[in-house]
Amino acid sequence: MVLTTMGKSERTNKLRAPAKGRPAYRVSPLTPSRWANFEQLFGRHGASGGCWCMWWRQTAREFNAKKGEANRRAMRALVHAGRVPGLIAYEDNEPVGWVSVAPREEFPRLKGSRILKPVDEKPVWSVVCFFVARPHRGKGIAKRLLEAAVDYAGSHDAKIVEGYAVEPAAGRAPDLFIYHGPAALFRSVGFKEVARRSETRPIMRYSTRRRA
Repeated sequence: MVLTTMGKSERTNKLRAPAKGRPAYRVSPLTPSRWANFEQLFGRHGASGGCWCMWWRQTAREFNAKKGEANRRAMRALVHAGRVPGLIAYEDNEPVGWVSVAPREEFPRLKGSRILKPVDEKPVWSVVCFFVARPHRGKGIAKRLLEAAVDYAGSHDAKIVEGYAVEPAAGRAPDLFIYHGPAALFRSVGFKEVARRSETRPIMRYSTRRRA
């Protein structure tokens, strides 16, 4: 699948208007001009434990060796090379949320997972991570990000968007452990469960043909 180009990516925010009564968050692709916003949102800890949203893009050995500043540099290099690893949500001009979305083959950690291995041979785009700044949680930002991720993938010819949700066996889990996105969030946007190899980890899909 062809990697995203910055020319196409700039269209994302115009694909879907916010629903009536919801805050008008602006969602834009992470490009070099928005790198400072990404750093502001993720803070000095790289969102969590020096991740900088590189966990899915590395093997366990690579991540353990690079977490922290090396991961920040790796993500910056990826963005400045013209790749778009995800989308940033803004409230006014403040970055408040993030979703990682890209073709599945960009995430080697998925390939090596027994639970999240491919469902079939169909090409998919993957939504692998959400991060919302603490003061802005509970405002519907994650849903807005997921809707934008579906639109963005569809605008780049993706036919299927896949998510690797968490469905805690006993009620709500701490935010730290559901950065993949809760199953209820994916269902609220129209994703359907297609596989479950673990009690708490359904694999969910959305067909962009429905959006069209």
